[in-house]
Amino acid sequence: MRDHPHGETGTPEDSHPEVWTGRATNRGQWLLALGGAACMALGIELAVDSAWASGVAPLVMSVVGCIAAGLLVLFGTLAFVHVSVKVDEECLEVRCGHIGVPRRRIPLSQVADVVFAPCVTPHQWGGWGYRWRPEKGTAVVVRRGEAVVLSLWDGHTFTITVDNAETAVNVIRARLTPKASDAAH
Repeated sequence: MRDHPHGETGTPEDSHPEVWTGRATNRGQWLLALGGAACMALGIELAVDSAWASGVAPLVMSVVGCIAAGLLVLFGTLAFVHVSVKVDEECLEVRCGHIGVPRRRIPLSQVADVVFAPCVTPHQWGGWGYRWRPEKGTAVVVRRGEAVVLSLWDGHTFTITVDNAETAVNVIRARLTPKASDAAH
């Protein structure tokens, strides 16, 4: 076994690696994370060095509000700075951010079809992150660009923006098997 780009493993004559890995990154999310950190810093500054004459309740509400908003923005954006995708013989696994949460594991036995989408935008899904739209399905969108779109046997779709998505589609497609109930018809 030898390593290939994107963490793929296999021999040169293999048309599809045993494990395919891919990733997509959105460095712009770091700016939003800095905004969240600044909001937290403001809350801490208010708590430590406050001379509010209007009372304790407004001060507590301001401190808690700034820290809560800062944490929400900070962790909400850091979770979607990048996405990692791993495809092995049995499943596709998507992990978001530095700690891998949220995470979704989809057995390939649940995938009816897979297609390459050349340009998925955050606008199409209502923003960055882990998204759900009733008419479109579920998506992990960390940046504008190419994506893998899975059609699941239950009628749902799952879209992931990832670099080298066309290769991922080919790897997944090579591993799909007809569902037993469909083969019987």
